Amino acid sequence: MRGADGDARLLAGLIRDGFEAYHARFAAVTRRARGRFQRRDWAGARADAVERIGLYDLCIAQTVDAVRRAAGDSVGTRALWLQIRPAYAALLDGLIDAELYKTFYNTLARRLFATEGVDAAIEFMAMDVEPSDAITHPVARHSYTLSATRPAEAIVRVLGDYRFDIPYAHQLRCAAAIAVRLQDDLAHWGDYPVRSIELLDTVFYRERRAYLVGRVFGEHRFSPCVIALVNDGQGLRAEAVLTGRRDVAHLFGVSRSYFQADLATVGDAVVFLRSLLPAKPIDEIYTVLGRAKQGKTERYRTFFRHFQEQASEQLVHADGTPGMVMAVFTLPSYPLVFKLIRDRFAWPKSMTRNQVEEKYALVFNLDRVGRLLDAQPYRHLRFPRARFSPALLAELLGQCSGSVHAEGDELVIALCYVQRRFRPLNLYLREQGSEARRRAALDYAQAITDMARNNIFPGDMLPKNFGVSRHGRAVFYDYDELCLVSDCHFRAWPSPRNDEEALADEPWFQIGPRDVFPERFWMFMGLPAAELAAVREHFAHLFDPGWWQGLQARFAAGDFPDTAPYASSHRLA
Repeated sequence: MRGADGDARLLAGLIRDGFEAYHARFAAVTRRARGRFQRRDWAGARADAVERIGLYDLCIAQTVDAVRRAAGDSVGTRALWLQIRPAYAALLDGLIDAELYKTFYNTLARRLFATEGVDAAIEFMAMDVEPSDAITHPVARHSYTLSATRPAEAIVRVLGDYRFDIPYAHQLRCAAAIAVRLQDDLAHWGDYPVRSIELLDTVFYRERRAYLVGRVFGEHRFSPCVIALVNDGQGLRAEAVLTGRRDVAHLFGVSRSYFQADLATVGDAVVFLRSLLPAKPIDEIYTVLGRAKQGKTERYRTFFRHFQEQASEQLVHADGTPGMVMAVFTLPSYPLVFKLIRDRFAWPKSMTRNQVEEKYALVFNLDRVGRLLDAQPYRHLRFPRARFSPALLAELLGQCSGSVHAEGDELVIALCYVQRRFRPLNLYLREQGSEARRRAALDYAQAITDMARNNIFPGDMLPKNFGVSRHGRAVFYDYDELCLVSDCHFRAWPSPRNDEEALADEPWFQIGPRDVFPERFWMFMGLPAAELAAVREHFAHLFDPGWWQGLQARFAAGDFPDTAPYASSHRLA
């Protein structure tokens, strides 16, 4: 007989093995990225990204089944789990990624017990998660010293150390271009600005590019250094170099898809990346590395720690036009919004709650091309009722009963989506001067273009559904009408045949549920006259049905246009 302690150790081992099986499968999918890049198999890379996202829930389900089989009728006994928790913690002693193991355990325990809020007795409290900044293990990296007179020689060694099965088309030319760009970008550091480069061993892949990620050092300072490589069919080529924190932050941003980076351990890499991007929340770094569940845990921990510290601050409606489908609230001092699905949707919205959830799930699996905000779903969050403003509390209880209910002094939110808070574009356009308005409107049109080129149609183009980052970049964040470009029927608006049709208040012709009329988009953009004129001048293709039909033809042929994740000014000559 094993006894209760033996049962707890056995089950703790099963949960650890479940996480390690997940980690191994995650790594196996990630390792495919190198081959996809070398073969230019972009469709396979997209399929791998979706497959990897689904692995976590799949492995949790398999581990739950294994635990149920091993524990039998006692699987839901709290006394047993009070022993499993310390037994599991003992197995994690000294592991760099112990917090990832704990998050896996918590997910499994919550599935078994259908936990609402947090059960501190059987879970690892997110508030007690050890911050990754405490990890001191050095991540694996290469270091290179650059000569003041022949810096390209070190870059040749860099490119040679990251070997691929296909050659560089012009390796020396690439090395020289990288060296010149580094010297030019960092010339303000003084004479002989670049002394050395330090790059992670791991190559980062996403969409059609491979990235060498690290930092470049001068005599007294350092900055990020990311070298972007492309495979254009003629061989490898260094396409761009990024040394500005703002540009690297965009590359690792919340509106980007997750990297494929085969890291032996994750926490030490997160610490290194945080040194490059000190202003970026650590949850976002975990998430962009594909560790979305750990990102959620870190986001929960940092938000609720701040929430407790600001004990007198209330949750309030987020700025912007109230949504017909979502109720949105925020804590003014913290840059997140919480979005809850309403019980009933105002006309003309006709979708169901399930369809809204499906839209958000779709975005989770899409290539977001820097234009769609990641939206993380959270279930069974608990907030003190007193922390909600009276108007917000009344709205949530009266209009979102399918998403929230009161239990004593607390509100329990069954499901919400959490996103980074951006300034709504419609408000931004009212607040800024003419030049800033023009830039924002043109980037809004560029965002629609970027999404369309990646088979994403926003559906509702009103500026209230877009936000503006602190760097002035437009992103889309309201997904209830989002769909694939390939699922739409783009049509020209018919010409009226007589005066009666021309003066009709309603269309005189039949319109199908998937019909879209690009020539009429200007009527639904809601832009001020000057900004709309600029958009129509510089983005005339958006109003041309032929352009959209051309995209559909390309998608049908498996040809997806490339959208670089940085400005053309960063490209090497």
